[in-house]
Amino acid sequence: MAMRPIFLVAEPPNLVRTVELEFEWFPGFSLAQKQRSLRALHQAANAQSLAPVLEVSTKSHQPLGVKLSAFSLELLLHDGTRATVEAAYQASKWFEAGGPYTDLLHVRPRDAKRDPRLRTSGELKGFNLLGKSFPLVPTSMFYDWLYILALSQHSDLCAAVLEYTAFTDIEFNPAKSASTQAHACAAFVALVRQRLLDPRAVDAAVLKELLLRAKDAR
Repeated sequence: MAMRPIFLVAEPPNLVRTVELEFEWFPGFSLAQKQRSLRALHQAANAQSLAPVLEVSTKSHQPLGVKLSAFSLELLLHDGTRATVEAAYQASKWFEAGGPYTDLLHVRPRDAKRDPRLRTSGELKGFNLLGKSFPLVPTSMFYDWLYILALSQHSDLCAAVLEYTAFTDIEFNPAKSASTQAHACAAFVALVRQRLLDPRAVDAAVLKELLLRAKDAR
């Protein structure tokens, strides 16, 4: 058995509500094993009436979930650079002994995530994307900001994701990672539903302030 979070669109003044679910875990790294675990997680969500649920990862059964993966979703930066959310996130990390490693903007997302410099440059101190600095706290703020900016550039995906109220990421383990695309999707839907954000014209500075003030509910 395993425990994993599901991220729900929260009622104001919160954006995201997190619920921990216990489900049967199928060990292994194959797509088939990941999707068996995913089905079990969604069955646990359905048993608690937490549907409709969208898995947001490359392991999703739904094409929308795969397109929304940070490994697939692309962001056009203000300097004209185009990168996946995952590559931009890894390229923004700065450490006590190095970074940000902006060359990672131009590599495949899996290679960016596995770059050895991210593990040999000391303690993570914050994020800096093209001269814009972000703190480590709130924990998921920078990742959510980056992801929502990218999502807002894809009107078809924005419209599709608003049909859901709950999101999972079978690859996310809160004991090992601080941020996930599933949380970012829930935050985006909440911001739009609460009329705090226009998905057709997202202002990066306004979005940053909204996420700095946001708190999760449990």
